[in-house]
Amino acid sequence: MLDPQRLSPRARRIAAGAIHRVWRWVSTVGTVSPDDAHGFRHLGERSLIGFPPGDVFGEWWIAIGAETLIAPEVTMSVGLPTETLDRSAPPVITIGARCSIGRGTSIVGRRRIEIGDDVTIAPNVYITDHNHAYADVDVPIGQQYPTHEPVRIGDGTWIAAGATILPGSTIGRHVTVGAGAVVRGTVDDHTVVAGSPARVVRRFRDGAWDPPLRAEPEDAPEDWPV
Repeated sequence: MLDPQRLSPRARRIAAGAIHRVWRWVSTVGTVSPDDAHGFRHLGERSLIGFPPGDVFGEWWIAIGAETLIAPEVTMSVGLPTETLDRSAPPVITIGARCSIGRGTSIVGRRRIEIGDDVTIAPNVYITDHNHAYADVDVPIGQQYPTHEPVRIGDGTWIAAGATILPGSTIGRHVTVGAGAVVRGTVDDHTVVAGSPARVVRRFRDGAWDPPLRAEPEDAPEDWPV
């Protein structure tokens, strides 16, 4: 086996450049677009799924709107390994238009996960509509049939890195979910939640944020957002 440490600096630069060019080519060709939607129920115009993709199962029950960017290594999964799904049933996971889904995020559904338009999801977020059951103390938890409740995330919401959205969560419009937060239950429109379990730390009411924001951005371009 060739030892890279024995290569001359020039040979290493040439080899590295070739590898990077090949990887960029593979990443471009491997990106999933509407022209090669690989069995998804719907992949909207100008939407992309980056390469390398995460684990994707049950594509037929996943629908993605237009102009949505899904980063590499995002897992999207529908159903349990031994579960038979009805192909005539509506999609289980729906992602709206103009969304951004960060690298390493997992969206795992069995019944219904609905993500609205213009939602921004940071890296390493976990969203699921089902969970292990533990009601029967005589049966190992891993062998009990899972519980499930639908999840809905409203338009214009931002979910920061490492957050977890649990079954039964209904998150409103223009909500900020803080990094690492664990959300379950209903989150009202125009609020900021943080912590585990997540709680409201700021809300917009009577025309202003309460408590007030520490600073307003002063350097945004006039044409922002583009």
